[in-house]
Amino acid sequence: MGKTDFGTRRNLLRGALVGSAGLAAGALMPRLTRAKAAEAPGAPRIVHTALSDTLHLFQGAGGNVVASAAADAVLLVDGGLAQDSPALLAQVAAVSGGAKVELLLNTHWHWDHTGSNAALGKAGAKIIAHENTRLWLGTRVDSKWEHRIYPPVPAQALPTRTFFYGPQKQSFGGQDVEYTIMPQAHTDGDIYVFFPRENVLVAGGVVTGGSYPLPDYCTGGWLGGMIDGLKMILAKADAQTRIVSGLGASRTRADVQAQLDMCTAVLSRIGAHYFKGGTWQQFQDSKPTSEFDAQWGNPEPFLQMAYEGAWYHVNEIRRYGR
Repeated sequence: MGKTDFGTRRNLLRGALVGSAGLAAGALMPRLTRAKAAEAPGAPRIVHTALSDTLHLFQGAGGNVVASAAADAVLLVDGGLAQDSPALLAQVAAVSGGAKVELLLNTHWHWDHTGSNAALGKAGAKIIAHENTRLWLGTRVDSKWEHRIYPPVPAQALPTRTFFYGPQKQSFGGQDVEYTIMPQAHTDGDIYVFFPRENVLVAGGVVTGGSYPLPDYCTGGWLGGMIDGLKMILAKADAQTRIVSGLGASRTRADVQAQLDMCTAVLSRIGAHYFKGGTWQQFQDSKPTSEFDAQWGNPEPFLQMAYEGAWYHVNEIRRYGR
């Protein structure tokens, strides 16, 4: 891949192997609990919401999934968890009249968004993603913040068309569906997908459904990149845009602005603490998210991930100050 604005692949893979001894298993539970909610006995199963006559949102199969149905084909944005893929794809078939999924866009590599890659790739679907997403799916990932190892996915589950820079377009269903990279945000391969006719923007893991976000520093994400990604989304959206979060409730432009304000404040405090030589424990004891917790919930593991990930970008932090 060589050196790019996203950093060298070698450095990012090295970063995936550098963990923090301070990450406790208890701090991992919010993400794992939400991502696995569809598996719990008696939990609600996949919920379908029609965003328009041809655009559909599915929740409950892991990460949020959006399907665009044309006369004889379907474009899918993300694919939920692998174990819920059969049920998800059955519901997609039901709302599309049995049309074949021809295109699948991965907003990033995480397991709760790429669980349908193998089935759809085997069936001949074209899988589109950023090149870094393809690279993470094709290698062993040591996710320190989850205490979990991800092996490479089978070849048939890998994206078949990737890109590096700039906005892209895919003609489908009578419109140009737009997608673009948000560098080093939730991961280093995040894209948003915009459906202009319906004014719906699928934000992947960069926008959360009302809980603290997770800048996955093990695979190239960090809070500054998330701030940049949120600004890109705000520049694309207007007051009527429906923004599909990675998990949980859909959001408005005002919700994204609130997430941006929170992230900017927290990163500014992280930077100030770094530069005065404080310790993690001192930072944690200062309760740096206290005014945001009522809205965003438990700040762990967000706070620890943001703090750890910012070390890789210590010389960049000042430009995000308030």
